[in-house]
Amino acid sequence: MRKIIISLTAASALALGACQSPQADKVEDQAEAQADAIDDQADAMPEGPAQDAMEKKADVVEEQGEEKANAMDDNGEIAPSESGVGDTQTPPKQ
Repeated sequence: MRKIIISLTAASALALGACQSPQADKVEDQAEAQADAIDDQADAMPEGPAQDAMEKKADVVEEQGEEKANAMDDNGEIAPSESGVGDTQTPPKQ
């Protein structure tokens, strides 16, 4: 299931990627690659708290990459912290 979600997220990112500069795209792509590598390590681990922590770390790395790319080139894209819907984000206070 997680692989499906990651695939859908990647497809969405590609669709939105056209809105960013090449430099911001590169930063986001590097973060996604690093997150994928961490997620692959987590997949190789036995199930349990350590695997969950690695998966959360992968999510954080990917979201931080999105944030950095967004800061570089805020061209209408809404980063997870701005929407409050990212896995590692908390909803904004109302």
